[in-house]
Amino acid sequence: MFLLSGQPLKARDNSVFHHLDWWTCLIYVLLVVFGWFSVCGASYVFGETEIFSFDSRSGMQLIWIGTSLVLALVILLLDYRLYDTFAVPIYCVMMVLLFLTIFNPHEIKGSRSWIALGSLRIQPAEFAKFATALAISKVMSSYRFSLSNYQDMWKAVGVVLLPMLLIIMQRETGSALVFTAFFLMFYREGMSGSVLFTAFAMVVYFVVGIRYGEDSLFGTPSSVGSVVVMLLIQLFMATLLQVYSKSRTRTYSAYAMSSMYYPRSRDNNSVMSKLSNVVILNTPMKMVTFSLGSTIVLIMLSRFVFPFNIIWLQTLATLVILGNLIWMWLNDRIRSYLLIALFGAGSMIFLASASFILNHVMEPHQRARINVLLGIDKDVTGAGYNVHQSEIAIGSGGLTGKGFLNGTQTKLHFVPEQDTDFIFCTVGEEEGFLGAVFVLVLFLALTMRLMYLADRQPFVFGRVYGYSVASIFLFHLFINVGMVLGITPVIGIPLPFFSYGGSSLWGFTILLFIFLRIDASRHLSHR
Repeated sequence: MFLLSGQPLKARDNSVFHHLDWWTCLIYVLLVVFGWFSVCGASYVFGETEIFSFDSRSGMQLIWIGTSLVLALVILLLDYRLYDTFAVPIYCVMMVLLFLTIFNPHEIKGSRSWIALGSLRIQPAEFAKFATALAISKVMSSYRFSLSNYQDMWKAVGVVLLPMLLIIMQRETGSALVFTAFFLMFYREGMSGSVLFTAFAMVVYFVVGIRYGEDSLFGTPSSVGSVVVMLLIQLFMATLLQVYSKSRTRTYSAYAMSSMYYPRSRDNNSVMSKLSNVVILNTPMKMVTFSLGSTIVLIMLSRFVFPFNIIWLQTLATLVILGNLIWMWLNDRIRSYLLIALFGAGSMIFLASASFILNHVMEPHQRARINVLLGIDKDVTGAGYNVHQSEIAIGSGGLTGKGFLNGTQTKLHFVPEQDTDFIFCTVGEEEGFLGAVFVLVLFLALTMRLMYLADRQPFVFGRVYGYSVASIFLFHLFINVGMVLGITPVIGIPLPFFSYGGSSLWGFTILLFIFLRIDASRHLSHR
């Protein structure tokens, strides 16, 4: 009997399972088992004893676990070259399915992301993760691909943005945000750290600008949020210039050495000297001094001379810095100056549009959740109810927990979605702090193991796919546990292997075991 590779079944099985990473398989089994106990605890009703009944959530989860194990076995038995060969077709099929889901006439909690097949409901967004990981691995393993090449970089980013856009059109913002995890892999594969820095800066702008947007600065008409964000924009540009200056030190030294052997003409020196006098903010220290000094002076004038909104003059000061950066770019023809200037201009546009995005683009429930998270509203009976109840449940577990099926908050169903998005609160209540830490350690071990396996891949395709898997698991863990603890927004994404549901468990299983199959064949030579 032969499989797709044309190898005998017995020899094939021995080869695959001999090189399979059993440590990762063990962690997977432990997480799935603990996840099932958590589903039991979250869905159990006092007096009910049939936790294995297929009419109960725990019983249905057993079906999903059994079918997931079958899926894992099938994936391991298939030829490892299939995932490379059919990466793009799988991605295309999944994108078509995501597109068709947009027109699904049935809504579930305002989302059109589910496809109903009789009594079975499937969420294509869960399977789009492994399809996108395969496609991006295929693209990045192509000949002479480099993230330092802007054309290649945008090609890779486009592969990630397409499913994000389609999922957003399904009104499933949380699942769409998961795809930003691929940027962690991009960074590992050589993407400039300035991209991650820009993303970090935008988050800081949004949080500070919205949280303190209505607070008065020392009794003046100025907003604390706007003034602080504008100052941060100026300081961030100075930071980027400082980082760039260090990286260019060797280049400047070489330029100075060449000037000794090829001196410029007197006229050219005169022109350059005049231009350098025009650029007054050409060092990071000058930018920092100008930013802090002008802000302090404006605050003092508004506080003690005559009150006015200093944000307008702060904007003018920022434009002066931008003008100097552009002039430096025109003078030296060094692209980094222009990119720093574009960063500053984009930051100013983002600051001006943050309030509009919150109040006119986001859905009312999303706006309410962000306001609760940032402490603007204290709606413990409305938008903040889920988080408030989950915090109570986790806190009631204490150090060692109340024991299996003995949680009161979860058994009395005080926590909405406690067996899906908020299942971690069941872990905290029944298993306590020690149990919650143990689960987090298991996830940390899984992530670190995946990164170790990714590093030992001999080909780009396997390495990129491995880091994509690790990034997705890390993102899910951080956001899901964070929203249960009230430190990240409630965006409704599952906890891998714990949250109830077939689509989630199948999707994560396929995502993981494709990589394990690729890793098991790392010793074999292929194209």
